[in-house]
Amino acid sequence: MACGVLLLAGCAEFDDSAGEQSWRPAPQLTPEAGPQPDLPEVDRREIPQGPDTSREPVPPPDGCTDYDKAVLATCLDTVSAVTALPTDGSTITALAGERRSGRVLRVGTDGDQEEIATLDVTAGGDGGLTALTLSPSYAEDRLVYAYVTTDTDNRVVRFAEGRPAKPVLTGIPKGESGNGGALLATDGDTLLVATGDAGDPAAARDAGSLAGKVLRIDTSGAPAEGNPTPDSPVYASGVHSPGGLCADEEGSRTWVTDRGTGRDAVYRVDEGGTLSTPAWTWPDRPGVTGCADWGDVLVVAMADAANVQNLPLNRDGSVGGEPQVTMDGEQGPDYGRYGSLATVTSDIAVAGTANKDGGEPVSSDDRVVLIVRQPASGSGPD
Repeated sequence: MACGVLLLAGCAEFDDSAGEQSWRPAPQLTPEAGPQPDLPEVDRREIPQGPDTSREPVPPPDGCTDYDKAVLATCLDTVSAVTALPTDGSTITALAGERRSGRVLRVGTDGDQEEIATLDVTAGGDGGLTALTLSPSYAEDRLVYAYVTTDTDNRVVRFAEGRPAKPVLTGIPKGESGNGGALLATDGDTLLVATGDAGDPAAARDAGSLAGKVLRIDTSGAPAEGNPTPDSPVYASGVHSPGGLCADEEGSRTWVTDRGTGRDAVYRVDEGGTLSTPAWTWPDRPGVTGCADWGDVLVVAMADAANVQNLPLNRDGSVGGEPQVTMDGEQGPDYGRYGSLATVTSDIAVAGTANKDGGEPVSSDDRVVLIVRQPASGSGPD
């Protein structure tokens, strides 16, 4: 999925006092489904994503065996990072990262579950391995970028299967909290990096600190050309604890989710605009993590609320109403806490669970699962 390059006129700031939209109990409505592409190697009618009660109940997991057709991998540990791999037309594959161990595994609808790398991480607090994204030139260089916490800092590294990781951007402040990060590859060989505030909200407003920022760098870690301040990677300020970065298919809009002080929020980054007003806020702090933009819906995964919430989008990209809650055991299955989510196609996402980190794990947790958009009626495709 194409991702757009952000071209802001100046260094923007997140204003935690701005924005009046907030979460309230979702109305009982379902956004219209987009095109329903064939899901490689998976019979979409057997994936228990919607509220269709005509399907046979899915048996509970038996050890690491999970009978849910949407489950790609089982018995992992706190999947805090996922990214989809290019499909060959017959299977869906993804990379999944474990926050505490630093393991990166390739998983897929073909049943493959293979460790391809182990990154050196320090997982105290909310740190460790918290984000993965493919190189903008992945087809040529086969490189993967990761956001990790070390003994001394938070940093961006890159690696390839069978080769050790190399530092790309180091020196991002580390604290007792606020160590998680988010990554998004964009067009033009650039990366967006959302950094936590390392437990110091003031650092997010400090133009001289890499903490609490959205950074824009090239693939070697240098400030990207066209940044608001030449020779600075800082692109926007005011992030506290980022959960995810995502963009729509055309690259016309980009989003960052953030667990702020007193509320969770999602911000839209507009070309030439600022990040002063949240697109939506959740005063109940459900624990926003990864996101996916499906054109007329912005999908946001939740850790503490243990569900997925779908924000309807107007044609101009603004939020058009309250979020529809799904994947909570009533509207779709209940996978528990979500640690990550990333786009696969315009109506499919891949997500990792984090039930071993504060949840109630079942025998097959933690898992990597597919989130498949359903038709408006809630029933599966014919």
